[in-house]
Amino acid sequence: MSLDTRSGGDGGFGTSDDPLGDAFYPLYTTLFDENSNFVSGVETKLAQARMTDPVEMYLSRALGIGVLAGGFLWLIGTLLGYVLFATGVVEVGLLLGARIPNETLLTIVQTLKIPALIGVTGLVLGTIGFGMGFGAFVAVPYSRASSRKREINMLLPDAVSFMYALSVGGLNQLEILEAMAEAEDTYGEVAYEFKNIVQETEYFDTDYRTALRTQSMETPSDELSQFLTDMLSIVSSGGDMQSFLDEKKDKHMRTAKQQQEMTLETLELFGEMYMTLSLFPLLLIIILVIMGIMGQARDQMLYATVYGLIPITGVGFLVMVSTVKQDEVGDGYLEPSGSSERLKNARDGGLLDLGLIEAFTGEHSVFDRIKNKEGTHETKKVLQRPHIFFRDNPLYTLALTVPAALVILVTAVASGSAPTSIDGLMNQPVWGTFIYVYMPTYVVLTPLTIFREWNIRSRSAITSDISDNLRKLSSANDTGLTLLESFQTVANTTSGKLAHEFEQIHAKVNYGMSLRAALVEFNNKYHLPRLARTVKLISKSQEASSQITDVLSTAAQASENQDDIMRERKSRTRMQMVIIIMTYLTLLAVMAILKTQFLDVMAGLGGQASSGGGAAAGAGAGGGGGGAGAASLSEGVDTDQLSLLFFHAVTMQAILSGMISGYMREADLMGGLKFVIVLQTIALAVWTVVG
Repeated sequence: MSLDTRSGGDGGFGTSDDPLGDAFYPLYTTLFDENSNFVSGVETKLAQARMTDPVEMYLSRALGIGVLAGGFLWLIGTLLGYVLFATGVVEVGLLLGARIPNETLLTIVQTLKIPALIGVTGLVLGTIGFGMGFGAFVAVPYSRASSRKREINMLLPDAVSFMYALSVGGLNQLEILEAMAEAEDTYGEVAYEFKNIVQETEYFDTDYRTALRTQSMETPSDELSQFLTDMLSIVSSGGDMQSFLDEKKDKHMRTAKQQQEMTLETLELFGEMYMTLSLFPLLLIIILVIMGIMGQARDQMLYATVYGLIPITGVGFLVMVSTVKQDEVGDGYLEPSGSSERLKNARDGGLLDLGLIEAFTGEHSVFDRIKNKEGTHETKKVLQRPHIFFRDNPLYTLALTVPAALVILVTAVASGSAPTSIDGLMNQPVWGTFIYVYMPTYVVLTPLTIFREWNIRSRSAITSDISDNLRKLSSANDTGLTLLESFQTVANTTSGKLAHEFEQIHAKVNYGMSLRAALVEFNNKYHLPRLARTVKLISKSQEASSQITDVLSTAAQASENQDDIMRERKSRTRMQMVIIIMTYLTLLAVMAILKTQFLDVMAGLGGQASSGGGAAAGAGAGGGGGGAGAASLSEGVDTDQLSLLFFHAVTMQAILSGMISGYMREADLMGGLKFVIVLQTIALAVWTVVG
């Protein structure tokens, strides 16, 4: 098994540190054969998940957890069975209905019936507990291996482009492997796979051909396994590594587009499914209302549909989409080895961090005075330009908006403006729901949404024209200019935010900063994963030579491939977003029509029937039948209750539809906040008129 260099794993299940595993190891040897497919499968997944536990101790611990969980649920089940059967809460009648002719046998059966039921209840729950405990623990390496496989497959096209660019820059095979192993800040799990190869050669005296072969068998990604196998054949035969990487780069770029196409087709299918699933609660509500009119009221079913079925359907669909939708991998920050304290501080500094001075306070009084001055300066800067601070840190708006929402809510309740009972809420459904739901939503989410969208747009402005600027850098570098001079040339001949950043990079290097540090600082300012991969490629290549025309061309090609994928994704997901929003608007319209044309009409008929009841009785049986029928139908309908439930149904549907639309669009739940605000506003406006 390869050496795991990352901290925080599940290592340490050895005999000295894992008493639970030691205690249940004899049970493991009794139940499992070391050569069985199950044990081999778990051992493989442990390696693929980069978990250093020996399979014997891992399964022993899993058995221990299963036994403990099973024993606990067995005890609960036994007590539950005793309460249900022994105390007479559940009457025990005939079980099988079989006729027992023997009186003695019948007496034994009657005597053992209740203890048997208690024992079976405990046994069933105990078995379920063991299965849940053991199964959940065994599923961990499978889940982690699957997650690593997904990340590797997503990053592999860019990683191969990175390796190709390094080969074009003049690095040999071993240097490429080492550079790839050191790029974990950008290429994540792909870099960790190559780090295993490098560590095998450095610490275990293994030649890198054998290390390549071993890693190709241990990696969870079939695509990376095939890539390593093909690389091994090139290394063994002495083939041209640069041509091999060029071919693989093109292949994996095509594969990435094909995978994107499959994902978008699956999302289209999900969009059609959602259109059907979201209408099911509406149909159920209509059926339950009709049943209530007919005198078969099911209030519990209505509440369960509105407050249970609608959220469960929306959340379930959101989980289903998350299994297909590919999130952006990485946080976009670069952490090169040997980086300065300035870069590390810029990466790790929080709201209360004052920068580099933090490392020197306490040594001399002058540093303490500088820290105090720096704190005052930072505070003044935030107060003078709070909008810039909230743009860079959107979540900090919650520190102001959440208390403000609570103050407004408490004030409304204390002053008696907000209804504090169910009956009051039914009498004022729109106002009550606005105070308890809409007002907090607007106060908390509106500033957060505005500053988040501003933050995303200001950062994304860098990547909007990065492909064209990389082409320009390549052309300038091809004329004989150094990379630094190429930055200055592009900055002088191009407009836009990226050109301004190129100018700043040139200025920083002229004032003594290294080009690599300037590039990393520029990347960490915007911390976009896509930008990080481009900057990593350029900064690593320029260490070998300032003439990296081919490297810049490769970076431009990879960036253009990402542009194509993003354009296709936005175009296709826009259609899914429209389907979801139109489905919601249709549901809202149907609910509004049901409220105005059905419930209000039924309430009016009931009022007319009640006021005309005496006259109808005096006119005779024939004349009073219609009024009595309308009255009897309306008596089974609580229009205030239904109006409240309808409003809450469309409100929850607005929240869920907005979150799903945003997640499908941006692969980020916070991307749905703007849709939630818009859809909730439409629902509020409609129900203000009809409610």
